[in-house]
Amino acid sequence: MIPTVQEDGNHRGRTRYTLVETEHGRAWGVCAEVEGLFGEPRRGTYELFGWVPRTEVRGWVGSRVWLVPEDGALDPWLLEDAESPGQQPGTDGLVLTGLDGYERPPEGYRGPVRVHDGYRWLGSCREFARVLPADQPTPPLVLRGLAPSDRLRAALAKGSRRALDLEQAALEIQDDQGEPLTDRLLWARIGAWRPSPHGTDLIDLELDGGLFTPVPDDARPVWARWFAGPPDTPGAWVGLDTRRRGAWLDLVRERACRRILRDRPAGHAYELDGRHITDEPGLYLALGEAVNGPGGYFGGCLDALLDCLHGTFGYTAPAPLLWRDAATAREHLSRALTPDGRSYDLFADILEVMAEGGMTVTLA
Repeated sequence: MIPTVQEDGNHRGRTRYTLVETEHGRAWGVCAEVEGLFGEPRRGTYELFGWVPRTEVRGWVGSRVWLVPEDGALDPWLLEDAESPGQQPGTDGLVLTGLDGYERPPEGYRGPVRVHDGYRWLGSCREFARVLPADQPTPPLVLRGLAPSDRLRAALAKGSRRALDLEQAALEIQDDQGEPLTDRLLWARIGAWRPSPHGTDLIDLELDGGLFTPVPDDARPVWARWFAGPPDTPGAWVGLDTRRRGAWLDLVRERACRRILRDRPAGHAYELDGRHITDEPGLYLALGEAVNGPGGYFGGCLDALLDCLHGTFGYTAPAPLLWRDAATAREHLSRALTPDGRSYDLFADILEVMAEGGMTVTLA
């Protein structure tokens, strides 16, 4: 007999993954292993013709790369988690790839653009083209050793196309201590299922991988660290590059959304270790630890920081903060670029937001 999963919302057990319907929060099933969680998300590919570099562009380019039309007739558009194989010898073109589902370029635009990564201009080109990738089969998302709920068993027994389309769902993920870590939304359409070798009455359930965005492979080591549980000492992230610091910050933020923090009383003194604030993710990781301890969250952008300063994220205004080694952040964050390429001082903006939120900062 297939074990039944309770569907009353208290569906968390000793397994890492729970597939949950988003409408009512009822569990479809639980399992300890998922194949296809990590992979290469579908990326847009752009060829920039007549590339004039201002710096070498090769490998990982940046978490947010902006393409800015030279004539200003259109707003800039965003390419996230951008990569490039570099400029090929004997050509004047550069290939950029990245996630472009949020703000993709307008159809038909062929004018010159300038490119920056939020901190520096990378170069410019006379025109660009979006390269349509060849259709490739997408591997399924496989929930191995799944203990299905009664509702899922009924859907499998019915077997119709409509019954096997579970519609919008969330894959809720716990760490090894059974604490909520994060989730991933997907459209859960069943492609196949079979008895699982992981245990009697368990199944391996295949979901359509084309309806799921995998976690980038580059983030896998960061996730492996967090699967073991939150860090118990500050600075576990300091040896990471900017890309993986960003992945670490994503998990810090997503975990914080699932926890209730008790605000410290007004006047509590905080101390920020600024030695490793060499990029924007490092700023927010260090600040989160200063306020809420190892693995703590206290904003991931200026707007989120302001929200945190207004309460329910461990802090009550007014309060003092001693920022040690502030010169490191001033050096790396003072020269930043807006999406349309205007210069601004991110370090100064951070101090302004802190002051607005009642945090009195002393730089040391």
